[in-house]
Amino acid sequence: MAHIHDLTALEQAAAVRTRELSPVEITEHYLERAGRLDRAVGAFVTLTADRALDQAREQEARIAAGDAADLPPLLGVPVPIKDLNFVKDVPLHFGSATYDGFVAPVDDSVVERLRDAGTIMLGKTSTPEFGLPCYTETYVGEPARTPWDLSRSAGGSSGGAAAAVAAGLAPAAQGSDGAGSIRIPASLCGLYGIKPTRGRISYAPIVPDLAGLSTNGPITRNVADAAALLDAMTHNNPGDLYWAPPPALGSFSAYVGRDPGRLRIARYATPAVPGAQVEPEVLAAYESASAVLEALGHEVVEIAPPFGEEMVPEFEKLWFSFACMHPVSTELEPKLRPLTAWLRERGNAVPAPVFLQAQSALQLATRFASLITDQYDAVLTPTVTRLPVPVGWFEDVDSPEETFERMKGFAPFAAMYNVSGQPAVNLPLYWTPDGLPVGVMLGGRFGDEGTLISLSAQVEASVGGFWGDRRPPVW
Repeated sequence: MAHIHDLTALEQAAAVRTRELSPVEITEHYLERAGRLDRAVGAFVTLTADRALDQAREQEARIAAGDAADLPPLLGVPVPIKDLNFVKDVPLHFGSATYDGFVAPVDDSVVERLRDAGTIMLGKTSTPEFGLPCYTETYVGEPARTPWDLSRSAGGSSGGAAAAVAAGLAPAAQGSDGAGSIRIPASLCGLYGIKPTRGRISYAPIVPDLAGLSTNGPITRNVADAAALLDAMTHNNPGDLYWAPPPALGSFSAYVGRDPGRLRIARYATPAVPGAQVEPEVLAAYESASAVLEALGHEVVEIAPPFGEEMVPEFEKLWFSFACMHPVSTELEPKLRPLTAWLRERGNAVPAPVFLQAQSALQLATRFASLITDQYDAVLTPTVTRLPVPVGWFEDVDSPEETFERMKGFAPFAAMYNVSGQPAVNLPLYWTPDGLPVGVMLGGRFGDEGTLISLSAQVEASVGGFWGDRRPPVW
């Protein structure tokens, strides 16, 4: 048999059902790998070994006592939770030293859904302070590094989640995405990641919906695992501001392996952020993806960018304001990282009418952009503009303002889909000659993750399954 971490999440779930593997065996395997490798990878901020093993033993008893047909779909599959999400009785840092000693009083409802699906929580994955930066470097843990080159960043804000999956420390992970935070680290770590439609997954009971920029979603090695996790995570609760239409086929897994037909796919590679430049190897990945899509029979059409640079300052006003959402007492403010302090200072200077005007401008721009993009089944762009950058690169400047400018130039494509609420995925289709992953992004119509999943699965199969079965050196 292959090593346990060579198996996909669904393969592990199947092995548990047939009793080829036990939940305890799987959990112990990943805990051993995390204990041995994670200091170099920086995937976890908290490992919950005792809790995970207790959960695995309870599952083994359930298997022994029951019918396999009645078992939940992902029984025995370890899925860590990002450290922006509440898991009752587990420390919650939000990536910040200002929350040292805080323990979550409740579970997020998405955590409950994953538990109901049978997954085992190994621990909390690392995230930057309050999830604000697109790289994961904090005062509470090691930097999250891409396992393809441990000198380089795994991205953010789901950097720890992506690093865990890419290094074989978990078969899949829960992430969240407010401006590319699933897709960016998926690109830098060579993984498949889905940012679902706005309203697809509830943030209840604590985290507010607000402008609807952020959503939970899966990070996996392959499309089928991501669809299965999305099925498990999808739900709504009373009081949610946003709701998404259910998948037409009844589940997202039903789209895996389904022929998407001949699609019209738009593409563009011009960033909306003034001065942002797309590196040649990123453009090579973009052109390679276009060629793959055309070889599969799809029509690929060049379009002008649907969002203009005039929208960037409007988005910044929202981002500055959301930096102020986490309560931090005055005496703890010196524990904030310089970028966070700078963002909060600007957010506190945004008057409420200006915030509402910015949100209105973004909604108007989305309405006009959708008139263009809805003519197509999907839209192809780069995910980020550069190869994975060295750890410390974003802060190797003279001021937080310069760090923020580097962030904007690094990830100018992803946030459009957080503004519009449309689904988007990262496809891990390309590796440089030096072995660094470069993702491309596909965006879809509102509520239509199904088309993206069926197209992604078709592309995945065309390149050899699991993106060519590539593995990083730490594997």
